[in-house]
Amino acid sequence: MSIKDNLEHIRGRIAAACARSGRDPDSVRLVAVSKTKPAAMIDEAAAAGQIIFGESYVQDFLGKIEEVRSKPEWHFIGALQSNKVKYLRGKVVLIHSVDRLSLAREVDRQWGKLGRTVDILLQVNIGGEETKAGTAEEELKNLVRRTAELPNVRIRGLMTLPPFLDDPEEVRPYFRRLRELADGIRKLGIAGVEMEELSMGMSHDFEVAVEEGATLVRVGTAIFGERERK
Repeated sequence: MSIKDNLEHIRGRIAAACARSGRDPDSVRLVAVSKTKPAAMIDEAAAAGQIIFGESYVQDFLGKIEEVRSKPEWHFIGALQSNKVKYLRGKVVLIHSVDRLSLAREVDRQWGKLGRTVDILLQVNIGGEETKAGTAEEELKNLVRRTAELPNVRIRGLMTLPPFLDDPEEVRPYFRRLRELADGIRKLGIAGVEMEELSMGMSHDFEVAVEEGATLVRVGTAIFGERERK
């Protein structure tokens, strides 16, 4: 199948998951995970109507944006080191992976140089896995409060990378928990904090994520095929 066919198939699956859960399909946006993929494949997806592309490696991203002919909406979805934030400044619309105050402060500092505000999501390590980034659940509210004080970042929601489990139904509780955490933060009424976005779900489990409230699903393999090792 072509990238266009893959995109149409995924959009159909998203719409079906929305129908099962009584949601408007327009409330879910597809992030095409284009890390390690060449510019030509991104342009092909863009020509098929894909708008948002997610990158995880700063250096790879910087080389790619010079080659991509289309004008996509870029999101950064990977683990981010503070010393690499400056390279993303002004180039991405949303950072999904802010998981500590020091990183939030550096994002704030870099976008402050532009006199602009950038949207971010706070990444939560719901599975408590040592190999994955993300703030712990018990630290989340404090991170929200402290990050909300920064003038050049705007918290739009939460992101998680749950444990990889073969059966998507086994992942459902993690997605549900992220939605519950977002609901709890929303009730705090912290100025400038929105919980409109839940970034969760990948190629093998995005339908369950949609059923549990995902607004951004990050799909790579099901669009572009197996990714190259980086």
